[in-house]
Amino acid sequence: MTSCTDPVVGDILSSWRYDISGISPEMRTDYEQHLAECQHCRSRQRLHRTVDVVLIGLATVSSLAFLLALAVIHRIEPLRNWAVVNLHLHQMDVVLTLQAAAVFGLLVSILAWILVAIATPVPVYLTSMALTQARGLHNRNRTPSKAA
Repeated sequence: MTSCTDPVVGDILSSWRYDISGISPEMRTDYEQHLAECQHCRSRQRLHRTVDVVLIGLATVSSLAFLLALAVIHRIEPLRNWAVVNLHLHQMDVVLTLQAAAVFGLLVSILAWILVAIATPVPVYLTSMALTQARGLHNRNRTPSKAA
């Protein structure tokens, strides 16, 4: 376990969850330098960004799963017949209850996605990752290959 090289700067960064994307470029230079030099803070920042990306990914997958559930409940007739025959329930009650549960789950998933996107720097982080990858691909395509 490593310790922070500058505890004062490390404490400031940890209170911001190691997110320096929202501060001005003039103030950011010292923090960027600290993150470049301090393995402890860099690993903590990586952990926080991983948690943020996993949360937004789970909220996205959850939303897609509830959308799929709504489509299945709405379109598949054997599901309705099975509920009536095997459970001896009124068909519309079961379908409406399942649809209501799927709609509620979808709304909660969308709300969770929005809250994670607002509360974390995931959009900025993912955009910077995509730009870095695009620059790398662009530079690789621009350099001529050496023919042997």
